[in-house]
Amino acid sequence: MNPHATTIIITSLIMGPLLTISSDHWILAWMGLEISTLAIIPLIAKQHHPRAIEAATKYFLTQAAASTLILASSITNAWQTGQWDLTQMSNAPSSVILTTALAIKLGLAPFHFWLPEVLQGATTITAMILTTWQKLAPLSLLLMTAQSMNTPLMVTLGLTSIIIGGWGGLNQTQLRKIMAFSSIAHLGWMITILTLSPKLMMLTFYTYAIMTSTMFLMIELLETNKISVMMTSWTKLPMLNATMMLILMSLAGLPPLTGFMPKWLIIQELSEQHMCLTATTMAVMSMLSLFFYLRTSYQATITLSPNCTSSTQQWRHKPNQTSYLTPMIMLSTTLLPIVPTLLAII
Repeated sequence: MNPHATTIIITSLIMGPLLTISSDHWILAWMGLEISTLAIIPLIAKQHHPRAIEAATKYFLTQAAASTLILASSITNAWQTGQWDLTQMSNAPSSVILTTALAIKLGLAPFHFWLPEVLQGATTITAMILTTWQKLAPLSLLLMTAQSMNTPLMVTLGLTSIIIGGWGGLNQTQLRKIMAFSSIAHLGWMITILTLSPKLMMLTFYTYAIMTSTMFLMIELLETNKISVMMTSWTKLPMLNATMMLILMSLAGLPPLTGFMPKWLIIQELSEQHMCLTATTMAVMSMLSLFFYLRTSYQATITLSPNCTSSTQQWRHKPNQTSYLTPMIMLSTTLLPIVPTLLAII
C-alpha cells in the first residue's frame, strides 16, 4: 500500500473514534463514526481476495445502515426536544432507534451476523482492530446516553448476545470466528451492566481489549488459522503456547485469572440490584463459551510434549518474527492471579 495512503488511513483510524469520544454534538459524533468506518474498509480489502472484498462490502453496508439510524435518531430527538446534545436523548423512540443502531455497529445479537464473516475475511491484525479499537466509539456513545437507555432492553440484548456468542462458537474451527463469537459474548456482559454501573462496563472493556489483543498477536505470530493447526504450534514457541492457554482461560473467566474479575463484579452488582435471575442466567450461559475456550486451549497444549507425533511438525519461525514476543509477554502480565487479589484487598 502507498505510504501516503497508509498514513492517511492510520491517522483517520485514530482520529475517528477520538472525535466521537470528545464531541458533545450529534453531528460531530456521527462524523467520527463515519471517518472510522471509511478508514478501516481499505485495511479489510487490502488482500485483493474475493473473501476480503466480500467482508469489506458487508462491513460497509452494515455500518452505513447503523450510521443512518444514528443520524435519524438524533434528528428525531432534536426535532422533538430542540437539543443536539449527546446527553439530552430524552425522546423514547429516538432512544430505541439509537440503541438498535449502536447494537448493529457493535455486533450485538441479534444484529451479529456480519461480525464473524467480516473477521474471517480480514487479516489477523485488522480483525484485532475491529474487535478492540473500533468498539470504542459506539461504547462511548452508549456511555454518554446511558441515563436515557431502556434498562430491560439493554439486559435483553446482553443476555441474547451471551447466549448467541456461546452457542455460535461451539461448532467453529476457525480461530477468527471463535474470537468473533467471543467478542459477541463479552459485549453481552458489557451491555447488561451498562445502565447499572458504567465504570464497571469500562473495566470489563479494558480487560477484554487487552486479552483479545494479546490473543490476536499470538495468532499472527504462530500463523494459526484453525484449531487443527494449533496442534503443531508447540514446535514454534513452546512458552508462547503455554501463555496462549492462560489467555484463553482468562477469556473464559476462570478464577483466579484476571478475566474472572469483571464477570465476578458484574454478577455481584446484579445481585445487589435484585436481579439474581439475570445474574444466574448469565453465569449459566457463559458455560457455553467456557466449553469452546477449553477445547481451543486443549488443542493448544495437548502437543506441548515433544513425544507427540500425531501431526506434522512445523519448526520455529525466522528470528526476526520473535519481535512480537516482548509486547505479548508484557500484555500477558495482566493475566497474573495477583491482579484480582489486589483489587479485592483494595
